[in-house]
Amino acid sequence: MSTLTLVASKNTQTMTLDMPLLGSALALAAIGLIMVTSASVDFADDANGQALYYMWRHLSYLLAGVAVGFVILRLPLQWWHKQSWILLVVALGFLVAVLIPGIGRTVNGSTRWISLGVINIQASEIAKVCLAIYTASYLVRRLDEVRGSWWGFAKPLLVLTLVALLLLMEPDFGALVVTMCAVVGMIFLSGVALSRFAALLMFCVGSVALLAVSQPYRLKRLTAYTDPWADQFDSGYQLTQALIAFGRGEWSGVGLGNSIQKLFYLPEAHTDFVFAIIAEELGLLGSLLIIVLFGVLLWRGMHVSRMAERAGQLFNAYTGYGVTLLLGGQALINLGVNTGLLPTKGLTLPLISYGGSSLIISSLCVAILLRIGSEAVSCEQNEEAPPKVKNRGGAQR
Repeated sequence: MSTLTLVASKNTQTMTLDMPLLGSALALAAIGLIMVTSASVDFADDANGQALYYMWRHLSYLLAGVAVGFVILRLPLQWWHKQSWILLVVALGFLVAVLIPGIGRTVNGSTRWISLGVINIQASEIAKVCLAIYTASYLVRRLDEVRGSWWGFAKPLLVLTLVALLLLMEPDFGALVVTMCAVVGMIFLSGVALSRFAALLMFCVGSVALLAVSQPYRLKRLTAYTDPWADQFDSGYQLTQALIAFGRGEWSGVGLGNSIQKLFYLPEAHTDFVFAIIAEELGLLGSLLIIVLFGVLLWRGMHVSRMAERAGQLFNAYTGYGVTLLLGGQALINLGVNTGLLPTKGLTLPLISYGGSSLIISSLCVAILLRIGSEAVSCEQNEEAPPKVKNRGGAQR
């Protein structure tokens, strides 16, 4: 494994960082800064009179994410384990607070943000990470019960149900799907019986399908997804404009900064649909680079989690699985929406799209994965190191 070892001379603490994981995250963040700048220049100039308005804000969020990452790297995973109940309360608190009139901010019909002046906090971004860590802690504390009884298996799902209801009240169907996939995946990877998991999977798929057709606007998105060109100036507008961007990009793209679709044709060009602008300006090759980088990031995330599980660090392992599934699920849905493989949902592309909450939380997730890998490597090194023999008898003869 390619790693970077950092040594803190003050307390001789060593930290080994997984370089493919760190490198892929930094590459995605760098590409994100460039593409957000390119996609937002004309929109920012028209809306704010400053062409680089969103670039500077995105850079500030990115630096904040790096700062948060440095702090998280210094926190042992056991600290998160001990705070799991507090994190659950924090998750529920944010999801309830955003629904309180005067606190929650409504944009495009959804109340998902809490305004703090300079930044809008998206409650679901914080809640999904807190829930993943709480689920990991529960699985460690009640692992035998989860594997051996229906009641132990059902208890974390009751918490998930409560979170799901709060997310649906915003509404934030995309965050619900991502969170549900992560929690269900964590339960599966904990070694639960296949019969129970199959029942859970069928229930979740059925629930998502029922929710998808229960609201007229969701049903409209589904019908637009099947044939966006049938109503290309209404329900299918975003998808058709995104597909035009992909078509214009061809193999190598039209060139950085030369997108036509970002000129007020494609809504949310620097947020939810930034991947379509990447495809237009950098072409198929640029799009494949993004997919490869996400593949490396998710592969290394699962790898360090598996290392932690082999080392007996179950909380670290389950947290790593959950965080990786959160990043992977959100990336997969965003890429699927941009390419027309999935119905339109308002989800950002982790580490790339413009958005303070998403970028900072994604940086936090990467830092947690790096810490998991470091602790797993340290555990393996300690097990392999031969015991030190102290010389208590003076000079050897």
